[in-house]
Amino acid sequence: MLPAKRGVLSWILAVNYYFLLLNLGESRVAQEEADILEQIAVTMGATHWKFNGELCQIEAVRVTTDRPSWSETDVKCNCSIGNDTLCHIVAITLKGINLPGVLPPELVKLPYIQQVDFAYNYLSGSIPAEWSSTQLNSISVLVNRLSGEIPKELGNITSLTYINLEGNQFSGIIPPELGKLINLKTLILSSNQLEGELPTSLSGLVNLTDFRISDNNLSGPIPDFIQNWKQLAKLELHASGLEGPIPSGISLLNMLTDLRISDIDGPMQEFPPLINMTGLVILVLRNCNLSGEIPGYIWQLKTIQTFDVSFNKLVGMIPDDISARTTLKFVFLSGNMFSGNVPDSILKNGINVDLSYNNFTWQGPDQPACRQNTNYYINLYKSSSAVSTLRNILPCTEDLTCPRYGCSLHVNCGGNDFTVKENNRQLDYEGDAQVEGGSARYFRSNKYWGFSSTGDFMDDANDQNTRFIESTQSTNLSELYSGARASPLSLTYFRYCLENGNYNVSLHFAEIIFKDDRTYYNLGRRVFDIYIQEKLVWKDFNIEEEARGVKRPVIRRFNATVTNSVLEIRLYWGGKGTTRIPLRGHYGALISAISVDSTFKFCSNEDRKTVIIYVIVGVLAACITFFVLSILWWKGYLCRKRKRRDLNGVELQMVCFTLKQIKAATKNFDASNKIGEGGFGPVYKGQLHDGTLVAVKQLSSQSKQGNREFLNEISTISCLQHPNLVKLHGCCIEADQLLLVYEYLDNNSLAGALFEDSRLTLDWPTRFRICLGIAKGLAFLHEESSQKIVHRDIKATNVLLDGQLNPKISDFGLAKLNEEEKTHISTRVAGTIGYMAPEYALWGYLTDKADVYSFGVVLLETVSGKNNNNYMPSNNSICLLDWACNLQQSGSIEELIDQRLGSDINKQEVERIVKVALLCTSATPSLRPIMSEVVGMLEGRISIPDEIPEANTYSNDLRFKAMKDFHQERQKQKLTGSQTQNTMTIQTDMGSSSTSTTNLFDSVQFQDQTDT
Repeated sequence: MLPAKRGVLSWILAVNYYFLLLNLGESRVAQEEADILEQIAVTMGATHWKFNGELCQIEAVRVTTDRPSWSETDVKCNCSIGNDTLCHIVAITLKGINLPGVLPPELVKLPYIQQVDFAYNYLSGSIPAEWSSTQLNSISVLVNRLSGEIPKELGNITSLTYINLEGNQFSGIIPPELGKLINLKTLILSSNQLEGELPTSLSGLVNLTDFRISDNNLSGPIPDFIQNWKQLAKLELHASGLEGPIPSGISLLNMLTDLRISDIDGPMQEFPPLINMTGLVILVLRNCNLSGEIPGYIWQLKTIQTFDVSFNKLVGMIPDDISARTTLKFVFLSGNMFSGNVPDSILKNGINVDLSYNNFTWQGPDQPACRQNTNYYINLYKSSSAVSTLRNILPCTEDLTCPRYGCSLHVNCGGNDFTVKENNRQLDYEGDAQVEGGSARYFRSNKYWGFSSTGDFMDDANDQNTRFIESTQSTNLSELYSGARASPLSLTYFRYCLENGNYNVSLHFAEIIFKDDRTYYNLGRRVFDIYIQEKLVWKDFNIEEEARGVKRPVIRRFNATVTNSVLEIRLYWGGKGTTRIPLRGHYGALISAISVDSTFKFCSNEDRKTVIIYVIVGVLAACITFFVLSILWWKGYLCRKRKRRDLNGVELQMVCFTLKQIKAATKNFDASNKIGEGGFGPVYKGQLHDGTLVAVKQLSSQSKQGNREFLNEISTISCLQHPNLVKLHGCCIEADQLLLVYEYLDNNSLAGALFEDSRLTLDWPTRFRICLGIAKGLAFLHEESSQKIVHRDIKATNVLLDGQLNPKISDFGLAKLNEEEKTHISTRVAGTIGYMAPEYALWGYLTDKADVYSFGVVLLETVSGKNNNNYMPSNNSICLLDWACNLQQSGSIEELIDQRLGSDINKQEVERIVKVALLCTSATPSLRPIMSEVVGMLEGRISIPDEIPEANTYSNDLRFKAMKDFHQERQKQKLTGSQTQNTMTIQTDMGSSSTSTTNLFDSVQFQDQTDT
């Protein structure tokens, strides 16, 4: 019977296929449209194209790269439209084939085209304005490298119901014209670089069912007008840049099934009113500054599967009656202040519950939450704060004590046990590859360490959570980097029973998911935050940027202090970065290995040693130390310590390198590795044993001033981490050597690129980005870091450029802490002529406005390509700043623009920067903006005051007194024929001080004698 049925079915299919061929044979695709389709394929970068017009079918399309198995190529035709007997193309899908070209303007020549899906390619350029005359109803360019502003002409395609621009590089504002798309149902703009506020015109999109705008740089509050989108089923706002509070009008969106809002700034607020959203399946309100209790109706929702309110300030208890338990799969309450017992009501088969970082009652081994071999996962790490430290991090454990205390930790995250040779010793890295991942996973090794993992990789259609370990087969990576542990939300590694003291923490990373090729795999962006000992040490860490490529190892070193025998390292995904590359659900933190070593004692592989070996080693070490010290004392070497009394303890505050390591890195300070010379001493390029490139600043042995700068630079920058600040890897204090080890930056200083013959060409977008980056770095120093810092020597020489020409502020040898309760600091003058604010140069009156002034000068230099000190205008102007003031007054500001830029400039941005520069260099400090306001002005979020000081007030301006003295002294030297060494003495009301105007990586222009 069964073979007969199969025969009948085959006959029916054959007949249907015959009639299909017959129909298409009678009505083939219009040849003109077939030709246009081929043009489209060529424009998009296809190297081979074959289309069958009779079947309306793509038979072959090739590019120069491999395509994934799930890629899709399809053309749909409609033979019942038009006034002819031909078939017409209505939809084109070229998805996942890595086309490297541009979006085709020729699309407008297809008169009946309705849908285009060009997702997952490598297309560049922007959306052609020509498309505005089509009748498209669906556009998807998901995951490409399209850039520029979203064309306002899209607002003319009123037939559009679907727009997906996610995963590109679109910038600028969201065009208000999109508000005219009254038929639009889906608008997805996530993972771009969009700025500004949501235009109010979007309030008219009353048919929206899906709105996503995560991972952007927007500003302003979440608008009230979202309550107009009554048909909305999905709203996603992860790290969009929009601020809270969540508007109460959200309660009107009773059709929502998927609500995701996370990582927003703003005031504290109560839990938003969601009582009308009875069909919610996914509810994420993470890191939204929520306080108070979770409303009871949330626990009664019948359809909810994912509930995430982690990292807020919520209080209260989990109720005993939870109707939603039948559908709940993921509950994330981490990082709040929930209290009470953990009830049975939350524990059901298949559920993942994370209660870490809370105030629950401590769960002992006999309580339900601590049951073993259950079919649910519950994470209780640090879920109770009212107990001892060890009990808190080791839940479900009774009578825990430390049998002994260690002083190191080496973990191969996501890998197997691995032994590596470092600094002539064998280090055993313990692997955790055999530990299953999980959305609420707590693991503890029997060697006094463990991890806590929180979060679900959403949208990956995988509730089994098997992707918490990633690996690669790359032959260029050691086993330490070929595997890694991933986390979709929060991942904490902890070491307990650790001796109290100071430690060097080395975190090992390698981006092993993305690729470095001409495919969409190249477009992924992973961003997360790093916390050590509950302190944020790196915001928006990007592995690929730090390693300067994929599948390349990079180590970032930090210092940490242990006071309670526990060290904690936490990685947090704050909603930034792409989430759909290479496929949906790929995002979050990724770490390859962790290495922790004490700075106060040598730590061997503790698990390999017995007590006897410890005793033997200790006795031998004591004998050898006594013998060596005796010899050194006999030969008189120990008296050198007197010269380093002011450096005692420095090596305990940060990562320390041995002199042997530094010599190996710099090839014994080989002259060929010397890349600069400053007031501090020479600077050498080096490469550490792990391949990390570094810049080593060597203190001149004759420089007492350098000792003070050395201490100041270490104490200032060792605790600072920001994308626009140069990174200090560590130091070396050994014998008579004082060395600072910085990250190496390929492109030297901004001054070199602007003022010297350089291989670098800084176009206008790059210059604007550099200006904005410096502003953000200064805003961090002045307003955002835990220690408010005044740099005191901001100038183009002290701005370094990395491989992507991103700016990083360097040289903190003159920096000062800015005590918030003091209006200013009175201090000896230290800085560079031409960059110092007048109140500081003349009277030593120091506030953060001194840096603002210096930044204004740097802005003018960046626009003009001219050095403020060395450029002498042909008119009566003293310097570049004086000239710029006069040009602004006369309305001739275009004369200031660097001629090397040609016509390829954005005049609005130039005018904006010059106005900001003149505002920053106001003679009166109170008229200068603070740096966060400067950032807002440069980004266009804050308007620039129209009132700029008039030029006729400049002739006797105190700002130019030092410059006049400088030029007069220089002229006097020329007349007397003295041999200049670019040094001079400036007499001020605060005393005299010496300056050097030649530097690289390091410049100390005035000696700071005594600070008060």
